[in-house]
Amino acid sequence: MADSDSPSPSRFRRALGAVGRAALLPVRGAGYLVRSGKAHQHFFLPVLNGALGDQLAARFDKRAIRMSFRRGGQDVTVADLRLSEPHQKTVVFVHGLMGDELIWQTGFQDPPTSRRYGPRLAEELPCRALYVRFNSGLHLSENGRELNRLLTELVNTWPDAIGELVLVGHSMGGLIIRSAGHYGSGVGRLKEFGEALQAETKQPKIINQPILEAAPWLAHLRSIFLIGTPNDGSWLEQNSHLTARLLERINLFPTRFLSKALNQRSNGIKDLRYSILVDEDWQDAHANDLTPPRTPVPPLPGVQYHILMGSWLRATRPSALREYFGDGLVGHGSARGHATFGDEAALPAGANVRTAVFGQQHHGGLLTHPEVFQYLKQWA
Repeated sequence: MADSDSPSPSRFRRALGAVGRAALLPVRGAGYLVRSGKAHQHFFLPVLNGALGDQLAARFDKRAIRMSFRRGGQDVTVADLRLSEPHQKTVVFVHGLMGDELIWQTGFQDPPTSRRYGPRLAEELPCRALYVRFNSGLHLSENGRELNRLLTELVNTWPDAIGELVLVGHSMGGLIIRSAGHYGSGVGRLKEFGEALQAETKQPKIINQPILEAAPWLAHLRSIFLIGTPNDGSWLEQNSHLTARLLERINLFPTRFLSKALNQRSNGIKDLRYSILVDEDWQDAHANDLTPPRTPVPPLPGVQYHILMGSWLRATRPSALREYFGDGLVGHGSARGHATFGDEAALPAGANVRTAVFGQQHHGGLLTHPEVFQYLKQWA
């Protein structure tokens, strides 16, 4: 009998096949969950630190992440980086809230041969790619001071290996970079010097000291890329803060309980409300006010800033909605940083700002977008 004449499967067989496939769905789903869990287990500590990292650090919990360069999934000291290529362009990648260095390198659902921004830039520019991991539950300024220390150690340890320095930060990582620039600048270093002097001598801060020299890594710095960075604060955290305050003001047992639970979020998350980048602001008595103090952290002179934003909603949506929601987590107005970058006439000498918007991209998608990579490759 010809193939075309072969009888089609009976209804019973088709029904039996459908039942079999349905029975296997839970098994396949469980297998996917197991594989996904194994692939994402490296996120456990970063997520825990993002949520409660300040509390872990305060009680010296061994699970508290200490800022460090990372290589092969392990912390590596600056001395052990073994940088041999002389005067090589060095790109330092800084992750965001609850992230780690692997977001710049690979992903569970990426094709087997694909590589993300770090490895691709290292090969195609070429350049040296370094990755930083930090405790994203600490205050932004605490991580900023530590990044300044780490970059200073990098340049002092390998002075002949570091050529141009490029910093790339995603979300909170961009704020850590800006805070590090503040503490590496003469003004930031003067404040640290005064605090150290006061602690040592038990005398009031000396305010007439000359401005200290900037940290050595700033002499190498050429470009900063702020990818999905809430330069003027996060609307999500602003709403969380307002909700907690309202629940507290209602002053019933259930609302007090909910407010207390909501306020357990980490200092790093709370600082995202208005992107608090210096110690003095979160230490201020009015830090929890609806309009708290916010010390300006201007762009660094002689540095090219690149603001890369995603636009999550379709272009057919009202422009006000697209501006407010931005990439889904960071609004366009905050990413542009009107309070910091908006007035071109007020920018320091040599500082320049470029802005690029990538349509139909959410906050996480900015880490894998081919056009974002091409932008980095062109301007890094």
